[in-house]
Amino acid sequence: MLQVSYALFINVLLFCLMGSDKKRARKGAWRIPEKYLLGAGIAGGGFGGLLAMKLFHHKTRKKIFHFSFWIGCFLLVILLITNK
Repeated sequence: MLQVSYALFINVLLFCLMGSDKKRARKGAWRIPEKYLLGAGIAGGGFGGLLAMKLFHHKTRKKIFHFSFWIGCFLLVILLITNK
């Protein structure tokens, strides 16, 4: 149960961070550092990050985001499968 809670939390967090960063980018305001977005993606937030990329059209050209979010998806699935 703890793993599922973590998965939901990290994915919702990254989704919200990506949405907030896109909004700030449009306004020309202070941005969320990429290292936080990438870190949350690798920490298991890949699904939320990929969904945010699709919905907000944000960071779609940067291959490092695609790579780190897919790695995060893979790691999260491994975590959920191995800790039952």
